[in-house]
Amino acid sequence: MVQDEIHKAISVKQNEIRDWFIDQREDLHFPFYSSFDIRDSGYKVVPVDANLFPAGFNNICQTDKDNTVDLVKDYFLKHYPESFKKIVLLTEEHTNNPYYWDNVFTLKTLIESAGKEVRVAIPKELPEPLHLQSANGQMVTVYGAQRKGGSLDIQGFSPDLIISNNDFSFDYQDWADGLDIPMNPPREMGWYQRKKSDFFHVYNNLVEEFCNIIDIDPWLMNVRTEKFEKFDINDESSRGELANHVDLFLGEIQKEYDRRGVKNKPTVFIKNNSGTYGLGVIKADSGDEVRSWSYKSRKKMKAAKGGGGFTEVIIQEGVPTTVQAEGASAEPAIYMLGCQLAGGFLRTHSEKGPDESLNSPGAVYRRLCVSDLSIDVEGNPMENVYGWVGKLGFLSIAIEAKNHGVTLKGYRP
Repeated sequence: MVQDEIHKAISVKQNEIRDWFIDQREDLHFPFYSSFDIRDSGYKVVPVDANLFPAGFNNICQTDKDNTVDLVKDYFLKHYPESFKKIVLLTEEHTNNPYYWDNVFTLKTLIESAGKEVRVAIPKELPEPLHLQSANGQMVTVYGAQRKGGSLDIQGFSPDLIISNNDFSFDYQDWADGLDIPMNPPREMGWYQRKKSDFFHVYNNLVEEFCNIIDIDPWLMNVRTEKFEKFDINDESSRGELANHVDLFLGEIQKEYDRRGVKNKPTVFIKNNSGTYGLGVIKADSGDEVRSWSYKSRKKMKAAKGGGGFTEVIIQEGVPTTVQAEGASAEPAIYMLGCQLAGGFLRTHSEKGPDESLNSPGAVYRRLCVSDLSIDVEGNPMENVYGWVGKLGFLSIAIEAKNHGVTLKGYRP
């Protein structure tokens, strides 16, 4: 298994990659948190999604949650002045999704446990606060984040900092214009303008450097990704052009498989370049599948948060999973707090195969504790390898932001 090969290489070169990681971090602005969905096929281990506004902290194991309190404290102590005491946790408007509010309740509790005063709010005015019950029965009071000049007024609560769990698939431009309060992660890294292709470009370049240090083939950790622009799903010629690219893409993967003795049939995932929540994703085994997309398939591909359209997709190599939990296909999700591993879990789906997307209704979450690494790195290859994929992912996000001129207001590097 390639996981063991990568684990051994990382263990041997721990000091070298630690020093390299520290050098790479210099002068970068690291957002508060992120998460990464990872695929382990047995012949490569890669991230297939990178989320800067993660909604799943409720799913990480209890030991990791307990340890994350110190990570939150350390993050604020290092990067923000002590005067930053009042925090707004800015959320999505998913008032009918009780599982999302489990995540919000967990985040609020973590930040409060770090000594901060927290209000939960959405980026709009509300006549009265909402009192929402999470799936685990916790009550969350949600306020309207009312603008007051360059600041916010939340029933007399004036925040020093906004921690955003709203992924800004909508730009909320009218609400955000002239806002002086620092926001972390920044709105400018929201999905209204962020591109998956940018992240994977940076990530694959970092993997080249990382793998050269630990003396392994970068192919074992990179994920082939190609951007396809000016796409119109309703136009037959546009779909035909995409299909041609898919055929060429699959041909290149097949050459690599032949050279490396991989017996799997290559597949691709076509994804909305700015999509989230697993929407706008469809698997294809050939260009002909794209050419013959049914109305149902086109509707699935068009699915986007809030119903917005899109004109760019990525073609990404499909990486099947060999990970299983209780007989179901599984994939690890790794959560970061600043530059540190915060936690993780296994996303499982009993009705999905190893080469399908598991981020869909019916997914069940199983235990994966990154805190096990503090006990025995060498004895925990899964957490070690997946943890480093998460670290490389987070470093990629920070570089991606820098490349776009996005900085964190009020942040001390």
